[in-house]
Amino acid sequence: MSTEDEIRKASGQFYAGLNRMANGEVGALSDIWSHGAGVTTMHPIGGRELGWDAVKGSFDGVAKVSSDGKIGLKEQLIQVAGDMAYESGIEHGKFKMAGHQVILEHRVTNIYRREAGAWKIVHHHADTSAAMLEILSRLPPQPN
Repeated sequence: MSTEDEIRKASGQFYAGLNRMANGEVGALSDIWSHGAGVTTMHPIGGRELGWDAVKGSFDGVAKVSSDGKIGLKEQLIQVAGDMAYESGIEHGKFKMAGHQVILEHRVTNIYRREAGAWKIVHHHADTSAAMLEILSRLPPQPN
């Protein structure tokens, strides 16, 4: 299998987990992410999380208010340099957030690193979604 095919496989695992998250499954992305202190994410809901605990918490928080989701990646471009790789593309789909329909169509960049022979995601960055931020602004604060 070529390195690009390995990245496509890892990307497929990430988007399969993202779909499970968009259908309410807490912990759905744990297997594909690196669990290091330096992993980061910049979600469509704004902000930046640093470190596995913060990244996991942010995805789990979205899972708790999500349902009926289907998310994919189109226009995928993969670049590889040694044990690091990135993909860019357009994340698209829809899901319900706190019962409100959200349509996704935004640019995304995902960075992967080879760890112990397996590709793990170490950074996810998506355009900010005004629709998602508006929905979240109407929700009461969630206890940790």
